[in-house]
Amino acid sequence: MNIELTLKEFRRLLDMVYIGNWVLNSTRGDDRFEDYDLLEEKLFSLCKTTGMPALVSNYRGHCRPSRAFEEGGIHEAIADYEDAVFFDILAEELARRDLGLGPAEPGDLAAVAERMEDYLTEFEANGLDNLKVDI
Repeated sequence: MNIELTLKEFRRLLDMVYIGNWVLNSTRGDDRFEDYDLLEEKLFSLCKTTGMPALVSNYRGHCRPSRAFEEGGIHEAIADYEDAVFFDILAEELARRDLGLGPAEPGDLAAVAERMEDYLTEFEANGLDNLKVDI
């Protein structure tokens, strides 16, 4: 298979592959999905011949994203996504709890959405500052 990409498209593909592999493997420790690591390595190895050698480094004989790539803003994008997902999940869980719904119960979706919006408004205004947990 051949895919033709502009350099800008290839650069965006590197970001997407890195983010995808981060989501799949960053929490897995030694139980990584190696096929995703290998695909990431394969694509990053092309940086050497596409005028982007600063984006790749060699580590123990493997091509991997360079420190320059990793420190170039990609983790800020991942953190923004993680924050958004965190607050959405937290708002839904709290809304479902408040309405007496279990995780698998569909419940009244409008009521869940309305209660979630209350929480999301609070989180946007104050983050977790007003969240209290009784232990």
